[in-house]
Amino acid sequence: MAYDFLVKLGIAMFLGLLIGVDRQLKHKPLGVKTSMVISVASCLITIVSIESVHRFSLPGHTNMDPMRLAAQIVSGVGFLGAGVILRRSNDVISGLTTASMVWAASALGIAVGSGFYFEAVSATILIILAINLFPLILKWVGPSTLRQRDLAVKIIVEGEGDLDTIFKQIKRMNMSVKRVKVKDVEQGHQKLEMVISAEDDTYTTDIYRSLKEVDHIVSVEVESRE
Repeated sequence: MAYDFLVKLGIAMFLGLLIGVDRQLKHKPLGVKTSMVISVASCLITIVSIESVHRFSLPGHTNMDPMRLAAQIVSGVGFLGAGVILRRSNDVISGLTTASMVWAASALGIAVGSGFYFEAVSATILIILAINLFPLILKWVGPSTLRQRDLAVKIIVEGEGDLDTIFKQIKRMNMSVKRVKVKDVEQGHQKLEMVISAEDDTYTTDIYRSLKEVDHIVSVEVESRE
């Protein structure tokens, strides 16, 4: 029993390590330590939940659910996932993938604690492939929109500036405008806020310099939404 207990915790920690390494390499909030702790703790709770039935239930007298404690892990780990979901100033929601990885780490711990080793290892491999390999394949064989990224652009234009010139410049760079907001600001200037779609291989600095060349533009701010 002790050997099996240690093997389960060790496997859970290793699978959590793989999840954490993937996130840490991408500089995401979920790191190696967090994912390992989630996976090991989930595995421990699952083992305790299952073994408690064998140890404390009395045949014919006590009706116990072997997965009662494990069922609470998924909901209990939700607050960790919510903590890594961020809303930035440009209304972009980020951290959803990392939050799903928090949930996945707990699921792997539950699977290992229940003795489903092959299933847990297979799921880990598929999760890592789903995050790293499959998106690249879809960008390669899928429609062109999958090879584009969104950028938030803020431009301050002098009062006499022609806004149409800005849109023509964007079109010349083979980019499309998805959303536009125009408002007046101080000193008679106009503020133009846009979300544009550009090819993945287009440098943000090139977009900045190209827009900066348009007449009557006071300032340009370009921010990637990814």
